[in-house]
Amino acid sequence: MTQSMLDQIGGEQSLKELVEHFYDLVEELPEGAQIRFLHMDGHGLAHTRTEQFDFLCGFFGGRSYYKEKHRHMDVKLIHEHIPIYPEDAENWLKIMDMALSDLNHDGPHIERMRAALRRVAMVLVNKGDVVGANSRR
Repeated sequence: MTQSMLDQIGGEQSLKELVEHFYDLVEELPEGAQIRFLHMDGHGLAHTRTEQFDFLCGFFGGRSYYKEKHRHMDVKLIHEHIPIYPEDAENWLKIMDMALSDLNHDGPHIERMRAALRRVAMVLVNKGDVVGANSRR
């Protein structure tokens, strides 16, 4: 039987650590400024930390906490009210890469994870067409 991505990274506790470290970086790094701004316009980062864990747990093959609470896992629907530019997606991915590296996650399964996260991040882009475009804010 093939292990889920969640199992391959060490289970729920490891995912929780990743999400917490990711949002610690979002709060600290300049690349996280727009992510912070967008979440402060909503429910805030504390709420986002929980929702991100819940979503990723199911997305990576574990228990679908997010779906149990919200009755869906439609990532486009979740983000449809948020203006997401290519630069925002790239910054999110850059910070997630840092979090994965900081926590010593590596190997082929992590590269598959990065690829899956990149596909999702790019699907969520709903504004602009050039990375680094400054015409939005």
